[in-house]
Amino acid sequence: MSRLPTLNSPFLLGFDEIERALDRATRMASDGYPPYNIERIARDGTQTEMLRITLAVAGFTREQLEITIEDGQLLIRGRQQDDKARHYLHRGIAARQFQRVFLLADGMQVSGADLTNGLLSIDLIRPDPSRVVQKIEIAVRD
Repeated sequence: MSRLPTLNSPFLLGFDEIERALDRATRMASDGYPPYNIERIARDGTQTEMLRITLAVAGFTREQLEITIEDGQLLIRGRQQDDKARHYLHRGIAARQFQRVFLLADGMQVSGADLTNGLLSIDLIRPDPSRVVQKIEIAVRD
């Protein structure tokens, strides 16, 4: 199934990358593991607004989790190994690997990550957008 371009207005120039990011985000949204929350943390007097992503990663240790930023994407990976020494009568909790990807807007920065009680929290700083006005000189040609 091909998708019609949503940013095809002649007044929207150079937004091809945003279109590709929207396509990637649509494809990534289908996997529901691990469950996560995204929370907006209001600014106080000194800090800018923050976002906090919290993933439910029960059973994972800090060493089994990896957080990287690559090409404007926040990648969170979890890798567990099966313990071959254990013999299960019933296994309802599987050692499951995962990769969760979030696309980051330009300027977004990861300020830290924390693993507490099976919840991995990643704090992102959203910088205040600065308004840039640039005057373009018009050349005169004879």
